[in-house]
Amino acid sequence: MSAQEARAAAERTARASYGRLLALLAASTGDLAQAEDALSAAFEQALISWPSDGVPANPEAWLLTVARNRQRDSWKSAYNRAFAPLDTTGELGRDAMAADVVEVDVDAIADKRLELLFVCTHPAIDPAVRTPLMLQTVLGFDAARIGAVFNVPATAMAQRLVRAKKRIKEARIPFVVPSRQDMPGRLSAVLEAIYGCYAIAWVGEFLQNGGVGDASDARGVAAADDLRGEAHYLAMTLAQLLENEAEAWGLAALIAFSLARVPGRLEPAEPGRDRRFRPLEEQDTALWDAALIAEGDACLRRAVAVAVPGRFQLEAAIQAVHCARARSGLTDWTALRTLYAALVAVAPSLGAQVALASVIGRVENPEAGLTAMGAIAAGEPAGVRAAVERFQPFHAARAELLARAGRTAEASAEFTAAAFMTHEPAVRHYLVNRAEVG
Repeated sequence: MSAQEARAAAERTARASYGRLLALLAASTGDLAQAEDALSAAFEQALISWPSDGVPANPEAWLLTVARNRQRDSWKSAYNRAFAPLDTTGELGRDAMAADVVEVDVDAIADKRLELLFVCTHPAIDPAVRTPLMLQTVLGFDAARIGAVFNVPATAMAQRLVRAKKRIKEARIPFVVPSRQDMPGRLSAVLEAIYGCYAIAWVGEFLQNGGVGDASDARGVAAADDLRGEAHYLAMTLAQLLENEAEAWGLAALIAFSLARVPGRLEPAEPGRDRRFRPLEEQDTALWDAALIAEGDACLRRAVAVAVPGRFQLEAAIQAVHCARARSGLTDWTALRTLYAALVAVAPSLGAQVALASVIGRVENPEAGLTAMGAIAAGEPAGVRAAVERFQPFHAARAELLARAGRTAEASAEFTAAAFMTHEPAVRHYLVNRAEVG
């Protein structure tokens, strides 16, 4: 086997199992940093051994065994014998090595990964670092990539993550799914983090296309599809685990509906031409994934049956209306207006406000939409107005309304502004073309 083939196998294993392996390694000790070091060493060993020995039948178990041996070596090191507390070198070490790791079924430890998610969103962890921490520990992104997404220098992001892991170790935060009594405050953060992972996949697509970072290392190579799939898996697993948490089912439905439309977002590849972006209304619904739409419908029904409405259920319902076009051929703009108005009342994010204004422009007329768009930042502090000006979807939606209103010159200026604000080459190309047309 060539080194390149061995590396590809290691990358596939990292994408599929990094979070689960890390959860197993860290669960016994609560020491995420040490678990990451051990797992990193195991991957390095794989790149040395697999080209000559071949990829083992169960690469996850092989990596887990090597990583745990690294942990054992660390516990037995001279430094630890001299300085580490007895419980660290003694009981915890024995607990971690008690299982016959070769017999571990890595695919059957989904709950361990969910435990890791809840660890990342423990109240003792700074809320600002919870999603970055999950991105690194569960999905294997390095600090440079996470920092690029959050517009934070890599060194600063690395320091934040180190402090968070130190906090987990020092506070002895347990690796458990919290009780029902403790669930309300923790579940919301977990749902937000999973959704953050899904949303970040769009940026991941940019990273994959060579925007930033080195896409050649085994841990951080996860591509946009993998990241979206991972968020989908985590959302479904969490909803099934909790059974009657409406918002968990709402998030699962939202991600399923969104994933279903991914195949229609870009035109099919053609030789010698980059794939071009297609806005939602122009997408061929025949390309959408019918199975995922059915899954989203089923999840949304489970959520509604609990009768505890919330933000994710509203967002899922909005996606359901869009996906219904695959069956009816029509978009129910009136229903979208009702749903977006409810969403703005529950969770008045800038994105929801822009979307509501855009829908008003469709239900009434473009000028009504522009009026609603102009009211978003009216009377707000300078900081809020500046945030709106930097919000790419605001300019893209306003440009579309201006074009529909026949205000060609203004529409071109807004399409140009939106084009310069996006990181996605296909979207930028589309917006530039729209700017030229007006």
